[in-house]
Amino acid sequence: MRHLKTWTLAAVTGAVMMGTSSIAYAACDEIVLGSAISFTGKYSTNGIHAKNGYDIAVKKINEMGGVEIGDKCYNFKIKYYDDESTPARTAQLLERLIKQDGVNYFLGPYSSATTKAAAPVMEKYKIPMVEAEGASRLLFNKGYKYLFAVLSTSEQYLASSVALTAKIAAKNGKKPGDVKVAMAFESDPFSLDVRAGVLDNVKKHGLKVVIDDKLPRDLSDMSATLTKVRALKPDLLVVSGHSKGAVTAFRQIGERKIETPMIAITHCEAAKATEKFPKAANGILCPTQWAETLSYTGPYFGSAADYDKAFKAEFKDYKNVPYQSAQASAAVLVWHDAFKRAQSLDPQKLRDAIAATDMKTFYGNIRFSKAGNNIAKPMVLRQIQDGKYNVVAPSEWASHKVEWPRRAR
Repeated sequence: MRHLKTWTLAAVTGAVMMGTSSIAYAACDEIVLGSAISFTGKYSTNGIHAKNGYDIAVKKINEMGGVEIGDKCYNFKIKYYDDESTPARTAQLLERLIKQDGVNYFLGPYSSATTKAAAPVMEKYKIPMVEAEGASRLLFNKGYKYLFAVLSTSEQYLASSVALTAKIAAKNGKKPGDVKVAMAFESDPFSLDVRAGVLDNVKKHGLKVVIDDKLPRDLSDMSATLTKVRALKPDLLVVSGHSKGAVTAFRQIGERKIETPMIAITHCEAAKATEKFPKAANGILCPTQWAETLSYTGPYFGSAADYDKAFKAEFKDYKNVPYQSAQASAAVLVWHDAFKRAQSLDPQKLRDAIAATDMKTFYGNIRFSKAGNNIAKPMVLRQIQDGKYNVVAPSEWASHKVEWPRRAR
């Protein structure tokens, strides 16, 4: 075994020097992680972002030597199926991965809706899933024991934009009851949770909601909402409708020359806001789970900035690294850490190891509550300033001052 380890280490070193992971740790067995995720359908853009995040983390772990359990070493491999952005299909494919493909360890799908369909399957078979893309807080009040999420829950996404608006209004001598908020949300679990967080903070700060609209089902037109925005002149407009809703919002805000002083929209990067709508996007606030300027570090990728550099080198089409990719990578790191600590392939022992996770990563700290959500990492708010995403809130994480009122270029 000592000689085998020596040979394996040499193989790893050679593979890294040659810039390839295909022969790295060639003597190791495989640990297969399963995922039913969206490569087609309404969530496909972000589904592919997540896949890229999963893949770069697997490559990094395998290049670092995989994971040793007892006297054996293992490489990670992911088996994917396309759930077509359909929750029922997600559940069906997870059953297939478990019953036909024999997979015992899972990474999540993309979206709260598909994760909602996945969770009961994990409970049924008592198999753990570490997910990175289902942020709805409703996922974590059902008593699930096998679902763990590395990301912050969705009610936090746009809440800080309300607090920021209230702070600026007070600084300018405006009474809270005179501060007007306009809202437009898709009727899906994620966006409705975002809305709930906004409403909680509106109430907390004593602001006034003047528009509370549901986005049209096809998410291709929000002109009715924007007509009301022009008439009522809110101080803050918040929008959540995943990447398609964000594209519509950016496009029509630009076309209609909406001059609301503060606008916050989810999924800015997925909508390629700075590339497609450089003028309209300027000054818009974008919530994010992660940013490359944050001071997070960990043993796998190094710093947040190091991950940003590595990801762009691996996937050269990206101008900005989506937080969906970063958190997907973090989910894989949780699995690696759990296997190391559990020293077992048994799903129940791994479930217990995941529940006890307490780790630092380039993505931020990860520690799970009893409900399975990450309670160790905050959301941050970025503002698009001259084509760059700069962190402006909370103040302790800010790299730049917020520009108010926003100025479309």
